[in-house]
Amino acid sequence: MSEKTPKAPDPEIVYVAEKRIACDGSGGALGHPRVWYALDDGEAECGYCDRKFIYDPEKAKSALTA
Repeated sequence: MSEKTPKAPDPEIVYVAEKRIACDGSGGALGHPRVWYALDDGEAECGYCDRKFIYDPEKAKSALTA
């Protein structure tokens, strides 16, 4: 009988209204160094915390008002 390897959790999706964003892990002292990403292809995934940033101004606006 083989054991199944647990599946990694899906990345946190963050909708943004800018094509250039910064990520610092949003964890204060538990975060990570600030890194910048260009969303030229419409998305980018943080190499530190695995957040996935997606350029979608409408969804970003909705997230701020929710």
